[in-house]
Amino acid sequence: MKKAKTEPRETIQTDMLPEYDFTGKKGVRGKYYHAYRQGHAIKIHKADGTVSIRYFTLEDGAVMLEADVRRYFPNSGAVNTALRSLIALIPAKSAKRKAITRSHRQ
Repeated sequence: MKKAKTEPRETIQTDMLPEYDFTGKKGVRGKYYHAYRQGHAIKIHKADGTVSIRYFTLEDGAVMLEADVRRYFPNSGAVNTALRSLIALIPAKSAKRKAITRSHRQ
């Protein structure tokens, strides 16, 4: 199967206005990565002049995967399967031992 020929970048028509010319500009990958993981706030400026602020953090129980790990686990099902297989490797003795030490503490 042959690849479809693509037009050179200069001839591709877009709906972007001329003032949004990013030619020669390069973005910085991960610039806000650490701040995003800690949570972020968004200011919403309303038509009546008021400003509301919404705070966002990872949902309870949500886990953010690093890029190198994400390559191997494309979705939550793959992550859960891998973690369940690791749980199965935990020796049963340690679980019993923890239960016994808890009962002795009470």
